[in-house]
Amino acid sequence: MDLDVDAATAAFVTEVREWLAENVPRPALPSMDTAEGFAAHREWEAKLADARLSVVSWPRAYHGREASLLQWVLFEEEYYAAGAPGRVGQNGIFMLAPTLFEHGTREQQDRILPPMARGEEVWAQAWSEPEAGSDIAALRSRAERTDGGWLLSGQKTWSSRAAFADKAFGLFRTDPAERRHRGLTYFMVDLRADGVGVRPIPQLDGEPGFAEIFFDEVFVPDRDVIGAVGEGWRVAMTTANNERGLSLRSPGRFLAAADRLVDLWRECGEPEATADRVADAWISARAYQLYTFGTVTRLESGGGLGPESSVNKLFWSRLDLELHETALDLLGPEGELTGPWTDGYLFSLAGPIYGGTDQIQRNTIAERLLKLPREARP
Repeated sequence: MDLDVDAATAAFVTEVREWLAENVPRPALPSMDTAEGFAAHREWEAKLADARLSVVSWPRAYHGREASLLQWVLFEEEYYAAGAPGRVGQNGIFMLAPTLFEHGTREQQDRILPPMARGEEVWAQAWSEPEAGSDIAALRSRAERTDGGWLLSGQKTWSSRAAFADKAFGLFRTDPAERRHRGLTYFMVDLRADGVGVRPIPQLDGEPGFAEIFFDEVFVPDRDVIGAVGEGWRVAMTTANNERGLSLRSPGRFLAAADRLVDLWRECGEPEATADRVADAWISARAYQLYTFGTVTRLESGGGLGPESSVNKLFWSRLDLELHETALDLLGPEGELTGPWTDGYLFSLAGPIYGGTDQIQRNTIAERLLKLPREARP
């Protein structure tokens, strides 16, 4: 793992830092979980795309710069350090796009990726169902063959960004005779198509960060199937590995939070009782950074994102919680009532759940990395 950067990478980082210093909105944009904030974040995505900073690692034809993985990781560090807005298009950019690059057709890439990069089409996840959360293979939503495509029926829930998003991606069962991981197909679907119903789910703050999606014989053309029919689980593992692994939670997010935590500790008079916890959080954020550099080295050497992504996900979900719990303890009862640390803490509570619960990640690590046997059952 070489931590030295070349002149081109150093120049890229300087350009990014200077552009962000001049362009990050002040004051911050409204919450993207409101109609006003969602629209404002779309505009920010377009501004990033105009500067070719929305998707720096993508091909130039899709608004990218063909930046290396290392350059992307360093971009993310600068982005979070600058306090730039959250990425309203992150489901598409960091999860669907890698899936399309690996399994999609050239036509799909040409059609889907440019408007995604500009925030013109924002994507929601359509994974979980009322009876299939972490055990996504138990899903019941189905797709039936029809002329030129498929008719989708069923229900998805806890769909991120779905309250205001344009489209969604997810798995549907195309062969009811098959069970579990077999007979699933990966679809992209327009959330404004006939037969789609979206019901927002208010969070504790009243804002709809999630939604339920209902499908009543929604027509999806064949061109919106990713990969082969019946091979949806294999395709979905690309999406899941990117969600848990390199892209969705880059080290920059936690490096910036750890630095803010250290500043808060100093503002609070450097209380000795929390010194070790603050230090542990700061060290853990840097450990995650180094781990990610190792992942970048492996990928650039031809390796892939496999079950190791579960280690990654387990680490950052716990780190996020510990960072924010320490901050709230420093602030005390009054400081816990409102503010960015409280908002961050409430969101961090979801970390051990979304992207596969921590319990599921431990099972994956035990079975696929440590090769431990499954528990014997009568």
